[in-house]
Amino acid sequence: MNLSVKILVSMLIAAVVGVFMNKFLLDNEFVKSFILGNGGFFDVGGTMFIKALKMLVVPLVFCSLIGGIASMDDMKTLGRTGGKAFALFMLTTVIAIAFALTVATSLGIGEGFDIDSANRAAVTVKDAPSFGQVITNIIPDNILGEMAKGNMLAVIFISIVFGISIAHSGKEGERTAKFIADFNEVIMSLVNIVMNVAPYGVFCLMAKTFAEQGLEVFLPILGYFFTVAGVLVMHYVGTFSGIFFMARLNPLTFLKKMRSTVLFAFSTASSNATIPITMRTAEERLGVDNSIASFVIPLGATINMNGTAIMQGVATVFVANAYGIELTFIDYLTVIGMSVLASIGTAGVPGVGLIMLAMVFAQVNLPVEGIALIIGVDRLLDMMRTAVNVTGDAAVTVVVAKTEKKLNLETYNDPEAGIFDAIDVNSHEHDLGHKA
Repeated sequence: MNLSVKILVSMLIAAVVGVFMNKFLLDNEFVKSFILGNGGFFDVGGTMFIKALKMLVVPLVFCSLIGGIASMDDMKTLGRTGGKAFALFMLTTVIAIAFALTVATSLGIGEGFDIDSANRAAVTVKDAPSFGQVITNIIPDNILGEMAKGNMLAVIFISIVFGISIAHSGKEGERTAKFIADFNEVIMSLVNIVMNVAPYGVFCLMAKTFAEQGLEVFLPILGYFFTVAGVLVMHYVGTFSGIFFMARLNPLTFLKKMRSTVLFAFSTASSNATIPITMRTAEERLGVDNSIASFVIPLGATINMNGTAIMQGVATVFVANAYGIELTFIDYLTVIGMSVLASIGTAGVPGVGLIMLAMVFAQVNLPVEGIALIIGVDRLLDMMRTAVNVTGDAAVTVVVAKTEKKLNLETYNDPEAGIFDAIDVNSHEHDLGHKA
């Protein structure tokens, strides 16, 4: 079995195990303490896997982005690449939110919803930082401190400045760039090692989620859940296929090669944690040059919120209908505008989805406590929208690379190019031993 199949099988087994535990074993003290509880088997296994992925993010982005920028012949390329990527991220976000609002209003979800009988959890939403704070936080006063905190906007800024400096530093810069390129290869080898244990980490994460959530949590708001899920799937297939047709690329090739990355994103529910896997897929499976992938993918993981925008659109209509509040055409335009602006203004903030939703609700005079109606199913939907976000990051990266003539079409069209197998790491270790 290749990695995609292994991860998919582990997810299915985990779902069955998790639902069984939720149904029959939640009251068992051993299961509660040593399997599902904090410090339990699933918690430890899942947390270790997520930490292993996050451990690689900063050094990989730092080294890869510096190497990519240092190798650019013309610094104007950086601005042009960034401009194209930003425009495409915003365009796909606008399409996503408009699509969600259209489908949700057409179906009339939330109408007749019994708020009083709904099982509502307590919800606390942090205040969003001002746009000015987000901008000023891009420039760090402590480089190592921002790296330690995983502030991706600051890491991207630091890497760009270092890359430009290296490109203008003559022989010293060349030696530094060579060292960083070698170090980046070592980090990519670490990515392969982590990918070998992915099925086990995914099993722990998924089993814990289903054991804690169960199936009953979905029953009161099945309409909302399936509407969000349906729009996510339609955007995933429709919008991304559309931009690939415009770029004269086969979208099916892209979607097939993204399977492992999508499963990673789904299981971790974190775009940042999936960056190492997304970059590996973009460069080795899809043929994107490192100078493009190293810049666009981290930027997308920070500001590209296609999946989150879809959730906001559907949630806005659902809560408005549930409370009997009629939204005007101007309100819908406000939701679209706020979703796009909020994706930039809350970039890199933990819990960004709920913060953005609270901001949107406030702008169209919906009760923020309405978020409590949908919080129960947010974990699973968060996993789904992260998969869409990560796919959007990779799609924009490929399209930008094609326009910049930095896409290897032979690699892109080769179904076997860069395919991951556990033998990759063993072969690499064998090679090292042979060289020694």
